Amino acid sequence: MTATVGKAALIIGASRGLGYALAAEYLARGWRVTATVRGTGRGDLHDLAGNAGDRLVVETVDITVPEQVAALHERLAQTTFDLLFVSAGVTNDPEETVADVPTETFVHLMVTNALSPMRVVETLQDLVAPEGTIAVMSSGQGSIANNDNGGFEVYRASKSALNQLMRSFAARHVDDPRTLLLMAPGWVKTDLGGPAARLTTGQSIPGVADTIEAQAGRGGLQFLDYQGRTVRW
Repeated sequence: MTATVGKAALIIGASRGLGYALAAEYLARGWRVTATVRGTGRGDLHDLAGNAGDRLVVETVDITVPEQVAALHERLAQTTFDLLFVSAGVTNDPEETVADVPTETFVHLMVTNALSPMRVVETLQDLVAPEGTIAVMSSGQGSIANNDNGGFEVYRASKSALNQLMRSFAARHVDDPRTLLLMAPGWVKTDLGGPAARLTTGQSIPGVADTIEAQAGRGGLQFLDYQGRTVRW
């Protein structure tokens, strides 16, 4: 782990799981962190803020509500970040296929996992320094090429959609020097990943942060895992 003093990160979706672990990791590395939660109640992130002094600011936003994302931008308009990381994800019954998934469940996953993270990127991108990084939490299950076993059909589709939208964003900003990353954290023991997952956050998230650090300043879009390896699209 490399301590980096003076850097600032904006982490969207940090109330629990991977986002919370990422906020804690960047604090441990000496960064200043602004991290968001969806609700107004106190939680683990607020407790973390109590021990971090002024290096952690907690903001509230529901990324599925565009007006709230716009309001967050207005509140942060005078701040420049070295990293914007959007960590958001919901899942459904892994056995549900498009043959039986309720339409409202399909829409919920697509809006939460694909549309809303990209709306955040679109809205908050100008807060990121010209040499900074914009990263989004994807998943290895979003890889079409690697889908040999099926399962998690709708979740996979939502992450594949996220990857495609990020690729379109990169195509529209081909002259932008900032680094764009889709990060696959591995199968991690969180509320979303479940207790059978192979990795802990302590095994995954430091690698995610190391990978982001290694790509800083390189520009372009990559789809990488927590060990810095390229994931097939």
